[in-house]
Amino acid sequence: MTGRATYAISAALLAASAFVLALKLIQPASITIEIGPTGNATVRSSMSGLYDFEDILTVFFSALVAGVSATVILMANRDIKTSPLGELVLSDRRAKWQEISKTLKADEMTVYQAILDADGMVNQGDLVSKVGLSKATVSRTLDLLESRGLVERRRRGMGNVILLK
Repeated sequence: MTGRATYAISAALLAASAFVLALKLIQPASITIEIGPTGNATVRSSMSGLYDFEDILTVFFSALVAGVSATVILMANRDIKTSPLGELVLSDRRAKWQEISKTLKADEMTVYQAILDADGMVNQGDLVSKVGLSKATVSRTLDLLESRGLVERRRRGMGNVILLK
């Protein structure tokens, strides 16, 4: 059975057992006590708010199923591999790189590739040292990339952080 199927079955069992457990705890059974004939009548007394043996077994097994299924859900959650949102965005950017690179000039391509290699976020000062271009050339190239909507500059202290859009 796959991890997702186990997760789904455990979630359904948890919901059902929690529902049964809540019903039994909220509405305990009424117990009717009959006492033998006294004179011409049988005495009947009804007591509510008491649990009989069947209610106790139902509560016990519902709690047991809820605990086991919650444990399975928590353990199954460890097995499901999810990639963070940043990785999804970055992989999408890498897929679009081929299309974008056809429209870029040499300097733009060099700067954009350096930002992409830095996982989509780099300080402008570090970018200058990575690409081997002058500060002015990198700044002008970033202006062009920013005007095309490919990157974004954000002020951080005395420098800028360059982000892929």
